[in-house]
Amino acid sequence: MTTHTKSATPALPLFWPLIAAAGMAEAGAELSAHNLRFLAEDEKLHHELKPTLATSSRPLLDLRTMTLRDYSSAKAHTTLPTIVDAPYAGHSAVIADYHRGQSLMETLLAHGVTHLFLTDWKSATPDMKDLEIDQYLAELNVCVDELGGRVNLVGLCQGGWMSAMYAARFPHKVASLVLAGSPIDTDAGDGPIKRMAQSSPTSFYEDLVSMGKGLMLGRFMLMGWKNMHPVEHYFTEHVDLYEHIDDPAYVRKEEAFASWYENPINLPGRWYMQAIVQLFKENRLAKGQFVALGRKLDLKAITCPAYLLAGESDDITTPEQVLNARKYLGTPAAHITSRTVPGGHIGLFMGARTLKNAWPEIAQWVARQK
Repeated sequence: MTTHTKSATPALPLFWPLIAAAGMAEAGAELSAHNLRFLAEDEKLHHELKPTLATSSRPLLDLRTMTLRDYSSAKAHTTLPTIVDAPYAGHSAVIADYHRGQSLMETLLAHGVTHLFLTDWKSATPDMKDLEIDQYLAELNVCVDELGGRVNLVGLCQGGWMSAMYAARFPHKVASLVLAGSPIDTDAGDGPIKRMAQSSPTSFYEDLVSMGKGLMLGRFMLMGWKNMHPVEHYFTEHVDLYEHIDDPAYVRKEEAFASWYENPINLPGRWYMQAIVQLFKENRLAKGQFVALGRKLDLKAITCPAYLLAGESDDITTPEQVLNARKYLGTPAAHITSRTVPGGHIGLFMGARTLKNAWPEIAQWVARQK
């Protein structure tokens, strides 16, 4: 497995450079040039690109854990503020603002959510290694108060369980709650993340944090995600790139994705161990046993309208982990909307099909909240 430090060797299986070199020696100039373009592009995809947010915004608050970004349109202040709580699970907030024409933030703005903000979580630095979930909830609370003290929350993946925690801790501050691909009931379903979290000893995760000198390094998590689908990441993606290296549209698409996916962020080790042990091993949030900001959280305290969105083939957060939230929230059943859409985890937030077919309805639902 390769890491994401700068390297003179492309991020390919070890035998690839040898095959490429042998091929160049035997091939004509045209094929050699093709091979060189492929190697240069693969190096660029895995080492040189950096993620950037696609839609115009401005930093409203610069906090220790995040930058709160303001996407609001000119008509913003006639509507209730909405915060999109991006996942803090190893990748940047670009997952919510991926590409022009393929952006959740852009979609929400276009369909009535005009007073709009995004939590752009920062990669943890060594001085942040002992931060806990409490510190992240406290800074989210600062953001809500800055916006007037009452907001809609749209939680994506990990941002969903954090938003649910916040809504349970401060129910009067949340007008509506969207949980998209969010693991609320971590005992539900039979996905690989659940199996790994529950079968691997706690010492395994402690050792990873120790190797990161108190941080859970993003590159370790990236290795784990890639190892869930090794053929795709270590073979197929390279073959596909080689076959399409002369297709500018294909290359641009790959570069857009790699700039986000191949640049993971680090997490505080203490925060990460809380999540692994208390949420994924012990399922404390669903059981009403998780303590945040001095109080035990009860999801029944959440009575605002809720929208649950799950991916049919999501193997990161299985549909059951999202949809079972109906059993735990205090929201009346008539005010809970559940929807399962085709596709996997990442597609819930940045897939063109889901952005076109599901999120406009969700945006209109959010915009109606008072």
